[in-house]
Amino acid sequence: MTNTDNRLKLPDYHHCLVNLANSVLQKFDVDPVHSTLPLADQVLAGNHRNTVILLLDALGTSILEKHLDKDGFFRTHLAGSFHSVFPPTTVAATTSLLSGLYPNEHGWLGWDMYYPKLQKNVTVFQNTEQLTEKEGAVPAAMDFTGNKIWTRDSLAEVKEAACFPVAYTYTPYQSIIERINTAGGHAFAASPFMPPYPEDLEAVLQRVKDLCEEPYSKFIYAYWGEPDSTMHDTGTVSRETHEMVISLEKRIQEFASSLSDTVMLIIADHGHMDSKNLCILDYPEVLDCLVRLPSIEPRALNLFVKEEKKALFPGIFRKHFGDNYLLLTRDEVLREKVFGIGEDHTGLSSFIGDYVAIATAGISIFNTHYKAQDMPGVHAGMTPEEYTIPLIVIEKE
Repeated sequence: MTNTDNRLKLPDYHHCLVNLANSVLQKFDVDPVHSTLPLADQVLAGNHRNTVILLLDALGTSILEKHLDKDGFFRTHLAGSFHSVFPPTTVAATTSLLSGLYPNEHGWLGWDMYYPKLQKNVTVFQNTEQLTEKEGAVPAAMDFTGNKIWTRDSLAEVKEAACFPVAYTYTPYQSIIERINTAGGHAFAASPFMPPYPEDLEAVLQRVKDLCEEPYSKFIYAYWGEPDSTMHDTGTVSRETHEMVISLEKRIQEFASSLSDTVMLIIADHGHMDSKNLCILDYPEVLDCLVRLPSIEPRALNLFVKEEKKALFPGIFRKHFGDNYLLLTRDEVLREKVFGIGEDHTGLSSFIGDYVAIATAGISIFNTHYKAQDMPGVHAGMTPEEYTIPLIVIEKE
């Protein structure tokens, strides 16, 4: 890879989720750790009692354009678009928003992470060992076109990664919610993954509504996992996705009408695209080069290569996957600041392997046949469709 490789199209790290987080810090008189997002600064300049960020997982700009009318609620309130981080995926992106740090600083890079102290790939949010396939697993059946059908029975038993929270232990960070509260402000979360753990969208919105009715100035971070979940299952242009996106718009419009003295920023953590999925287990020549299965994401793979295979590996990888992936060495990743422009986490170089393979086209490489079959909608690669996200602004007096 050289600096002139035109496939290395990183997010704009001066106009991304990290900068939005720092705009929130500035709004609540907490010193930002990075530059702010000018578009957000304009919006947050008012004196609304409530500042709400509602993150709808994977509702990227391209998804708005595919499914929603230009004259509808979301698109008529679209202030502009900005960027996620790399990789554009929930673990890296929401952590960047919640910390105000780039992925290279906070170290939460993707769904699965390699932790050298454990010598394990760990599914970060679930604190389990990475999902793998049973040795000798075979497809359960064939469909009428001859395609193999894989079921969950092909997957190995999921095990707890450790008796402690691995990611929080090895890559701790202070959230912007904690920073605002420590500085004497008021900040809260309304997410199924954060106390008090609202279980569905209605519970998330009710918590936001209840907090907004409190008489003091505050920041509220709210999260819901759609349309990401539906798109993973059915793709970006399915009937199910279309209905989900429309229903989200309708429900949020109804919810917004109940608010007062509030500015609400509706954003996404990343976008989504449709993919042809492959399974690395079908490529024994590639597997034979590796010390362990890849982690991070199917569209952003870290690759630990056996010493005796390092000279041959780039050619072998490109032989099988061609130009669908940009293959960078560890040194290139660090030099080009692929994971962000902050100061590198002390463990970053050990997390990312000898190479990082970054998807630049509609191909994704999974570690199990079942997941490759099961997820037609994907993200975490290096395409504008995946990292361009909207800033929708609703102001209620």
